[in-house]
Order: sequence, then structure tokens, then C-alpha cells
Amino acid sequence: MTGLHRHNNHKEEAPKDPKKEMKHHKHLQHLGQATTIAVGAYALHEKRQAKKDMEHAHKHKVKEGVAAAVAVGAAGFSFHEHHKKKEAKEELKKHKHHQHKH
Repeated sequence: MTGLHRHNNHKEEAPKDPKKEMKHHKHLQHLGQATTIAVGAYALHEKRQAKKDMEHAHKHKVKEGVAAAVAVGAAGFSFHEHHKKKEAKEELKKHKHHQHKH
């Protein structure tokens, strides 16, 4: 599997900065949302094209279906990142609370 990026979960990782972690997941959530909107718009465009261009309607319907599937995947990714962001936010609260006790 050369050339592919893989995560190695067997190694110990250094503690992460909760604030950076939260910002990272927020950025990915927004990227997923933007992708969902863009690909959803493309799916609607292809749906309209299928009605307009009867000669190539099947091709447009296939593109519409693929775009719709990608939009659903991007929405799922965004939802996943939203929860990762919430976890990081809770970790940040614990981290700040722990610092103030000393």
C-alpha cells in the first residue's frame, strides 16, 4: 500500500491542544457544509438538464444521482465533524477548568 495515507492507531500520540483540535474540526465541518451545498446545486442543475436535453437525459440523470450521493456523503462528513468539534469543545472546557484548580 505505498503512496496511500494511513493512520497508525497503535502508537501513543502526544496530547493534542484542545483549542487547535476544536478549530480543526470546525474547519472540516464548514468544508463539508460547503461541499454539500455545491454538489447539491450541481445535482439540481443536472436534474434540470435532463428535462431540457432529452437526447442526453440518461447521462444527466446518472450525473444527478452521483452528485446526490456525494452530497449525502458530504453532509454525513459534516455531521461527523460537528460531533468531533463538540467533543473537542468539551475537552477544552475540562482543560481550562483543570488549569484554574491549581
